[in-house]
Amino acid sequence: MKDSTMTSEVTLPYAKALMDIAKENGVVDEVGNEVAGLLAVLNDSAELTQFLGNPLMEPEAKKGALRQIAEGKVNPAVLSVLLLLVDRNRIMYLDGVLEQYQVLLRELKQTVLADVVSAVPLSEEQTATIRDRVAALSGAQNVELSVQVDPDLLGGLIVKVGSQVIDASLRGQLRRIGMQLAAAA
Repeated sequence: MKDSTMTSEVTLPYAKALMDIAKENGVVDEVGNEVAGLLAVLNDSAELTQFLGNPLMEPEAKKGALRQIAEGKVNPAVLSVLLLLVDRNRIMYLDGVLEQYQVLLRELKQTVLADVVSAVPLSEEQTATIRDRVAALSGAQNVELSVQVDPDLLGGLIVKVGSQVIDASLRGQLRRIGMQLAAAA
């Protein structure tokens, strides 16, 4: 497991550099979408992640794979950062750099990220209601939702915004009732 302080010290400068380039070229949102796409590719392909992180693989092979994945599909600045990470032997931090860019983008856009875990898939109306309530709670202009379904919740949902957690799940309510009964006994 990577030390988060060390990881942040490595990833933040690259993410800031990418953000600065994107700002200069007026493509902050475009790069944000490309970064999200690259993160999805990395999350969907354990083989690619292992290949890029393998110290025995030649840097040129890694660059070739990155060019095949990204060239012509992403902003040249994004591709340059990817290749720079290979050159500086920092490619194992690629996901961290991409995630840091998203954090910087949210700060720039005054957007908060709310992680929502629900017992069942949410409708558009429910998603909009959650987004509105999180915006009111946090004071943010925009809210980005990351929604996951966990049937183990039995019912309801859990919303996490930063360090604040709102547990409105049936499982959470049962746990609280159990604690109250145990304390009363």
